Amino acid sequence: MSAAALAGLDPPVAIEPSEPATAAVVWLHGLGADGHDFEPVAAELRRGGLDDVRYVFPHAPVRPVTINGGMAMRAWYDIAGPELDRRADEEGVRESSGVARALVDEQIARGIAPRRVILAGFSQGGAIALYAGLRFPFRIAGILALSTYLPAAKSLAAQAHDANRDVPIFLAHGSQDPVIALALSERSRAALADLGYVVEVHTYPMPHSVCAEEIRDIANWLHRVLAHR
Repeated sequence: MSAAALAGLDPPVAIEPSEPATAAVVWLHGLGADGHDFEPVAAELRRGGLDDVRYVFPHAPVRPVTINGGMAMRAWYDIAGPELDRRADEEGVRESSGVARALVDEQIARGIAPRRVILAGFSQGGAIALYAGLRFPFRIAGILALSTYLPAAKSLAAQAHDANRDVPIFLAHGSQDPVIALALSERSRAALADLGYVVEVHTYPMPHSVCAEEIRDIANWLHRVLAHR
């Protein structure tokens, strides 16, 4: 994948580990945020070990978002209406999937083995992580998808790559989420299960956000999927 996919984007935030990096987490933010949004989470995860993990937080491009009255903001794709899983801008999703691939390719070029790369995201970023990661032609370590949903679910069966048929998927959501309903996450899990994917599901009593218990669960999952790879 050409680095041309990253042309015009602001350089990502990168947090280097205390030890030489042998693993990487590429983490995509949600609508209207930026790459600094999850920097504090990386700091929390580092307290639990994982001393060889580099965290990369890219910035989405600024674009008009229809559901927000056409206001320009950082977004991985446009959203035309409230039915998020049916009205996502698929061209924008594909474009940002190319960005995710280029970011992962950068980590591989820097010496990180593909099976030591996690593709992660929150909300819109989580949708891109699911869309892109399941279509990569090489096996990655896992997909971390928080407070999100599976976009373009109907095309996944035809487009998914066999390389990631057994990729670990961590799907987490808040039971009080007013932005992306829990039911949408549950539909996404069911769609993935119907295609044979094994999904680790976590639900927390929170809105469209993250919580301390979730961060602990993410840390435990990262330890498991990055072990002995």
